[in-house]
Amino acid sequence: MGRAAVSLEVAGMSPAEEAVYRLLVLSGRVSAKDVALRTGLSQEKAARILDVLIATGLASHTDETPRHFSAAPPDVALLPRLKRSAEALDLARIEAAQLIEAYQETRRRHDASQLLEVITGAEALRQQLRQIQSSAQHEMLWFCKAHYVAMPSGSNAEEFEALARGVRYRALYETAFFDDEGAVDNVVAGMRAGEVARSAPHLPLRLAIADRSVAIFPLVPGGPAGSPSEPTTALVRDSNLLSALIALFERYWQDAVPLRLDDSDQAGENGEAGSPSPLSPVDQKLLSLLVAGVTDKAIASQLGLSRRTVQRHIQHMMELADAETRMQLAWYAARRAWL
Repeated sequence: MGRAAVSLEVAGMSPAEEAVYRLLVLSGRVSAKDVALRTGLSQEKAARILDVLIATGLASHTDETPRHFSAAPPDVALLPRLKRSAEALDLARIEAAQLIEAYQETRRRHDASQLLEVITGAEALRQQLRQIQSSAQHEMLWFCKAHYVAMPSGSNAEEFEALARGVRYRALYETAFFDDEGAVDNVVAGMRAGEVARSAPHLPLRLAIADRSVAIFPLVPGGPAGSPSEPTTALVRDSNLLSALIALFERYWQDAVPLRLDDSDQAGENGEAGSPSPLSPVDQKLLSLLVAGVTDKAIASQLGLSRRTVQRHIQHMMELADAETRMQLAWYAARRAWL
């Protein structure tokens, strides 16, 4: 009874009007006197409610004396009302969301604690990283430094879920990142799922930015270089600091080397096919790591080759490019779209 009353109240009916309408539905035709007796209302109030139901199209009456009243069919009388109420509720939700955002924006301008939240500990950091990825709608930006603090390479299942629903990932890897065991394979898996990856010799900090509206970065050193048990990070929202972090990412991204770790992405990150490459998949993978600054020893470890075999592959590519140095090989590879 209570659940039905709520639904009819949403349709614009008062509890008394609902009680009378339900009586009409269940009784067929009744007089105002019968309504009063069966609902406990005074006859005068019952008559007023019946007039309201007639005026709103929920009931009709006969011309005989005394008049008898009957309910309008619920599908005709109620469903249009409920539809209008649902549309009004949707508009109200949108307006409420805008008001909430305006309120939070005002709070952020007047209360610094609304702009920056301190996160202590690896588990709390993992939870925040998972949450911002699960909530992301458009884009994730990452600075991936060597030696994880909270989320080991290959354990970020939220990235693959976000990529599957259309979130764009741009990840910038520090060269030393590839020294970790299995790092290259993990990056390859991300790229196959849609991640766009680049490499830089060194990154200034760890950083994750979601939809350009929230960022997570360290406040003090953590992990292997600092305190492995209690990394202290900050979550920052819309502010000049967030804008500066986004600008920092874009600056490093612009100068970084695009990664091409296998031959599955022939078009490259911009979707424009380059010249056909004479390199084998192994050579392309090796060359990408070489240009990214990864050492021969690390390349050998990641590719499961000996250092001598790695050097032999490099020498073969230098001969193909007619290059005397590795720097010339990198320049030629970039011009010929080998990467």
